[in-house]
Amino acid sequence: MIMINLLPHREERRRRRRIAFFVGLGAAAVFGLGIVGVWYLVVEQLISGQQARNQFMQTEIAKLDVQIKDIASLRAEIASLKARQKAVEDLQTDRNVPVHILNELVRQTPEGVYFTSLKQEGQNLLVAGIAQTQERVSEFLRNTAYNSEWLVRPELIESKAATLQTAQREQKRLFDFSVRLTVKRPQDTPASAPQPVAAATAPKA
Repeated sequence: MIMINLLPHREERRRRRRIAFFVGLGAAAVFGLGIVGVWYLVVEQLISGQQARNQFMQTEIAKLDVQIKDIASLRAEIASLKARQKAVEDLQTDRNVPVHILNELVRQTPEGVYFTSLKQEGQNLLVAGIAQTQERVSEFLRNTAYNSEWLVRPELIESKAATLQTAQREQKRLFDFSVRLTVKRPQDTPASAPQPVAAATAPKA
């Protein structure tokens, strides 16, 4: 028996193509959504891993900050202790300096020179006195400049003639002078520094 399709075959073929197109489109959409979902999951996993690493780094950085603060505090304490130790050592060293200064003044002062006042401010020593002649003042300056171990860099501030009345009511011409000296502390002198030349015996007035 011969079957004759009386339906319009072109319409049927077009309908099948349309159905196949929509089925393919749906399959492509499902496949695309699947790929997007998988990529989303991968990205979320990467983001979670990076966030975990960031959190770990922040925690370690916070620990390091605490350690750095502790180290800075320890360094400050060490610096403070060193400063106190140096202050104590300086006091221990400087406590005998006045004795050495007086002894040095006795050694370096020529005859005919008399001191009326001594004033020390830090490492500066201001000396005022009376000399019989200007040459005696010059000799004192030379002695302290070249032969003194404790007194250096003498600077003449003033030297002027003055008249003094003796007990016998005689007028005697003298010189008032003032000199600024620098006190050399033991810690300022290198251990290998050569010994100063001994002061020459001053000529008698």
